[in-house]
This record gives sequence, C-alpha cells and structure tokens, in this order.
Amino acid sequence: MKYISTRGKAPALSFSDVLLAGLANDGGLYVPETLPHYSKEEIASWADLSYQELAFNVMWPFVEGDIPADAFKSMIHDAYANFNHQAIAPMVQTDNNEWVLELFRGPTLAFKDFALQLLGRLMDYVLSERNEKLVIMGATSGDTGSAAIEGCRHSDRLNIFILHPYQRVSEVQRRQMTTVIDDNVFNIAVKGNFDDCQGMVKASFADQSFLNGAKLGAVNSINWARIMAQIVYYFSSALSVGAPHRKVSFSVPTGNFGDIFAGYLAKKMGLPIDQLVVATNQNDILHRVIAQNDMSRQSLNVTLSPSMDIMVSSNFERLLFDAHGRDGAAIDDLMSRFNKGDVSLNDQAWSYVKEHFDSYKVDDEKTCDVIAKVFADTQYLLDPHTAIGLEAARQCRKDASVPMITLATAHPVKFPEAVEKAGCQTPVLPEHMKDLFEREESYTVLDNSLSDVQAFVSNNI
Repeated sequence: MKYISTRGKAPALSFSDVLLAGLANDGGLYVPETLPHYSKEEIASWADLSYQELAFNVMWPFVEGDIPADAFKSMIHDAYANFNHQAIAPMVQTDNNEWVLELFRGPTLAFKDFALQLLGRLMDYVLSERNEKLVIMGATSGDTGSAAIEGCRHSDRLNIFILHPYQRVSEVQRRQMTTVIDDNVFNIAVKGNFDDCQGMVKASFADQSFLNGAKLGAVNSINWARIMAQIVYYFSSALSVGAPHRKVSFSVPTGNFGDIFAGYLAKKMGLPIDQLVVATNQNDILHRVIAQNDMSRQSLNVTLSPSMDIMVSSNFERLLFDAHGRDGAAIDDLMSRFNKGDVSLNDQAWSYVKEHFDSYKVDDEKTCDVIAKVFADTQYLLDPHTAIGLEAARQCRKDASVPMITLATAHPVKFPEAVEKAGCQTPVLPEHMKDLFEREESYTVLDNSLSDVQAFVSNNI
C-alpha cells in the first residue's frame, strides 16, 4: 500500500517511509491511497478473536509488503502485554444500550497507549532493518507524552523530545513524563499552550536544518501509524455489542481529531457505524465547524479537561482531504488561508462533514455535574474527558435502539481537580504508579521560542 499527502505535492511513500517521516515534506499529512474494505461476513467471522488477533487482521493491509507477518504479530503481542485487563479494551455498561469503552488499561492510563506502545516497536524494527537512528519530537496536551516516552524509552535507536505546555497539564500527567530518567528522554516545558508546542513541532519538520544531518520522526497523531492502531478498538467494541448484524454509534472526546478520525476510517472500511459524535470542551473549534461552518481561531481556554485544550486540530485536515474530493491543491490553499486567519468550508465540503459527524460542546460545570450524576447512579467514576463524551452521546443520540459507545480516553486518577470538584474522591494510583509523587523529576522549562527549543534539541543529540 502507498500513502499520499493531503496537500498533493509530496511523493507517495511506503508504510515504513511514512512511519519514519511523520509529516509530509509539503506540510501535509499522509493517508492511504486506498482503504481496505471488509464484508459483513468477514467482520462477523472475527467475533471470537482476541484483541491481538483482531488487531492483526484490521491493520495487516496497511503494512503488508513492508513488515513480515510474523514480526508484525510479535510486535502487536508485545505492545499489549502490559495492559492490565485481558480484554485489552473492556466495556462497562452505564445505562440502557449505553457503554463506556475503557481505553485506559495500558501502562500510562490513557488511550494513547494503544497506538504508542505499537509505534515504538514499529519504529525500532524499521530502524534496525535500516541501521538508522531517529530524533523523535512531539507535542503533548497531557497524555501523548507519557505514552510516547513509555513506547520509545527502551530503544537505543531513538532520542525523544516531548514538549508540553508549562503548568497546563495535570500533575499526574506531568510526572508520568518527567520521572522517566533515561539518557534518550528529554522533557521540555514550554511557556505557552499546546497549540504553541504543536506549531513548533510542525515548523521543525518543515525545516530540519537545526538537526545537523539527523532525521526527525513524529509520535503525534500526525503519524499515520497512530491512526491505524486506533481503528482496531472500534471493531472490537462494535463486535462485542452485535456488529456487524446491528449498527453501532460512538461518542469521542477529542481535541486533535485523531481518535474520532480512526472511527471514520472504520466506517469506511465496512463497520456499520450509525453516528460519530465529536465531543468538545470550551475549546470548541471542531463543534463550531461541524454545527456552524465556523473555523475561526478563538482564544484558548484552560479547562478541567486539559487534553482537549486545543484550537488547531491537526487531523481534521485528513477529513477535509476527503471532503474536498481528495484534492491536494484545494487543501493546500485552505490550510494556507487558515494559517493566516479565519476560514469556512465550501458548501460541498461542509455537507460532507455534517453527513458523517454530529457534535456537542460541554463546559466545566456540566462536566462536573456528569461525573457526579454518573457516579451517584452507577458507582462508576469518569474522568472529565469521558464525562464530556458521555454527555455529548446523550445529547446527540438519534436512535435509542442503536448501541452508543463512549470512548473513555483516560483514567480519572490523572485528573483529581475535576473529580474533586464533582464531589467525588480521587481514586488511588494503580500499583505500578503508587510511588509516582516520590520519584525524581527531570525537565527543562523554556520560553515560547522556536529557536530556543530547536537549540536545546540540537545540543542534546
């Protein structure tokens, strides 16, 4: 399978090349030239597979020809070996025909583990085959950083630099990153917001001269392999509630659009998805563009759901590529105009987006109300992002006979402020993290300056 850029100017690449490149050299994001499509009969035949077996079946067409099947199966097995539930992505029922999909059973307690535990192993394999090394540079609004570090820390072929917004992630999120004291791990706290960090990563990919010949790789969801791995749990959860013989709907708390874009791809690949609900906090650009065709940049709010405090949703470009008939020149023009100011979509593109997605916005007060009510009703504790997803699911649901699954993107222990404001007690840290607040921390605070960040990276490789 070949991969093409959303902006149409970069050459088509193989999976291995896309894995290591991250962002295309024309500033676009890589997407498959074509998608595999699975019949209803084929999907039904997967109902009794383990998560790892299902993962291989769903992802194999994307890597076939680049990585041997046995090696890929081994990487999948190893990636999920340290999850703390045999189902890997278990489901919990919260109401009639309403479920929460627990995606926080991995080592860093967030959904990012599903992709990043595999991504690190894929990168290590390809780099070993090529006898190369790579500099990883990523931005995090809280969860990507720790999952990426956990996935890459053991590789002697990777140096990893993670940028997070200074004092804008929860203490648990920060410590999960900064207490990893390995020679190849560097944490940078930028005196800005997540969009600033993400902008620096994109600018560094566009001009890598500061690396003095080293190569840059991506762990953010701009990397196609991240999206690929996230498609799997849409299939696993849908199968568990009766798909493909019945439709299923999903609600996804999202800031960067990567997690729900994987659901959109699952639908295109044959999974009978009825609704895909985009759930946002007060940083609601995704809700505004879906509901009102308003793609304006507004000031970024600091909320109780910090992993969604994002105003520039990188992966939305992948959807816009399809919405514009896969016209790279149109996306290149649109994103150029967006970078200069506010834009709106043409009628055809906006209709395409509305056809595939519903959306809802939830503020901090309502988030706490949902956490409190769900706990009172079920004794089940939600993290603030999942609470936003569940409220959006309930508000947007069109057919009560269709199972509605909300993606639980993180463990509530990571967000004690929201849990306590909801009047609930923060759970204890899991066994493997119980000494987190006693561990030594190491990170560097830098000004919101691209040159300062690039100089730090250059001086530490």
